[in-house]
Amino acid sequence: MSKNERFFNTVGAINPHKHYFIPHRLDWTQLTDFIKKEYYFVLHAPRKSGKTTAIIEFVNHLNQEGTYKALYLSIESARIAVNDVTRAVQIILEQFRNKIESFLPKEKKALAYLEKVLNEPIKESGVLSFLYFWAKNSKKPLVLFFDEFDVLAGESLIAMLTQLRTGYTDRPKHFPQTICLVGVRDLRDYKIKTKQQEELGVLYSPFNIKAESLILPDFSLENIKNLYRQHTEETGQIFTDEAIEYAFTQTQGQPWLVNALAYQACFRDVQDRSQPITLQVIEKAREALIKRYDTHMDALLDRLNEPRVLKIIDILLSSSDGPGFDPDDLQYVRDLGLISRKEIRIANPIYQEIIPRALAHTRQEEILQQLSWYQENDGSLNIPKLLKAFTQFYRENSEIWLEGFAYKEAGPHLLLLAFLQRIINGGGTIHREYALGRRRADLLITWKSQRFVIELKINRTKDTLPLGLEQTASYMDKTGSKEGHLIIFDRDIKKTWEEKIYHKTETVQGKTVEVWGV
Repeated sequence: MSKNERFFNTVGAINPHKHYFIPHRLDWTQLTDFIKKEYYFVLHAPRKSGKTTAIIEFVNHLNQEGTYKALYLSIESARIAVNDVTRAVQIILEQFRNKIESFLPKEKKALAYLEKVLNEPIKESGVLSFLYFWAKNSKKPLVLFFDEFDVLAGESLIAMLTQLRTGYTDRPKHFPQTICLVGVRDLRDYKIKTKQQEELGVLYSPFNIKAESLILPDFSLENIKNLYRQHTEETGQIFTDEAIEYAFTQTQGQPWLVNALAYQACFRDVQDRSQPITLQVIEKAREALIKRYDTHMDALLDRLNEPRVLKIIDILLSSSDGPGFDPDDLQYVRDLGLISRKEIRIANPIYQEIIPRALAHTRQEEILQQLSWYQENDGSLNIPKLLKAFTQFYRENSEIWLEGFAYKEAGPHLLLLAFLQRIINGGGTIHREYALGRRRADLLITWKSQRFVIELKINRTKDTLPLGLEQTASYMDKTGSKEGHLIIFDRDIKKTWEEKIYHKTETVQGKTVEVWGV
């Protein structure tokens, strides 16, 4: 990479001078209208979606335009003061001082005020008092964006929301004209139990003055073309149409993933700018991301054991209908970026791969299996031999392993994935397809020139076998696979293992399917 060459950023906010980026992702006309109407509103999107970049860009625009005085500040550092209100207020006032000093240095009165109060005992109403002072001494209306607002919790969250609500009726001459709270979650999740109300079980939101909630959209296909075209224009290295479309399909426009794929492809795998970024290059980059588990992935996967997340992802991974979901829980998991905003499914194919791998990883490390046991002399994979070994493994270990496993519905599927991944990691790939209500999970294993279809089903009714055979044959046809396997898990605790475990061959739609009862 040359000294002045821009690159695809995957860490922190975008710097347009250093990074390729998509400008104007927020609707400036809409935001300007909100400010004119003196709205207080919420902007939310999953982490690593580009919120900070989009906000800073808009704040700079407002200050250059000159009608308002705008400021962006992150209050993430206040997360350490959950129930220590004065400490939280001190941290937030320090952030105001630092940001005003850096971006609005002419605000001498505001800075002098902050220096004074930060050298005195901090009052719990310190933010309210400062905003009153600053608004009254400003010649222009104030517009504030509080980023990472949802890291606040407990008494500190109550105090901040209450202070903003208290000054609301005095805007715009004596309090900020517009305030935007930015975070992962919508404000509907900022429901607080005070100590006094805990016994009554009453929930409330102190910030009942919100006019709107905005969602920062993911990248569209055109956005991705634009982003990747910037690299082509600056370096001459092209992305093929197939590569761009594949990147969109696999990421569904999740900004961090879009940038990470391109960075891996252009700055790790193919650094010769005369060579194009093809579909094969992006496919290789995708596998690298999945296997690497970057920091963004770790932060996302940490959420998987939260009760609200677990009960939804568990049903999705098992592909069963499951119970009806609580709307607030569903919105929460959507806000995290784990499931699609349009339907109840995992957000994108890359997350579809990463989530089960992460959940099965600890089990995978405990499985003592070797690739050489299932390879023929010519290097091909013997899937029937592998699945026969799995049925015995499942018989011996499933009761103990699944008992303490939080993902009850998806447990059998994840145990199989752990077993397969332990072996397939040696040179093949497992592709997964699953969604709510499909009553099956589809696996496609590619190993050199071999392609194997594996369907997973839970034995629920007498139709499980014929329906599973039909689905397996259909998926074989879709993927062009000549070898298909249907695995039926029987979770009836009244049956013996001799009744559950069997292996037979069936023919359906002119295709041969091997059936494995477990």
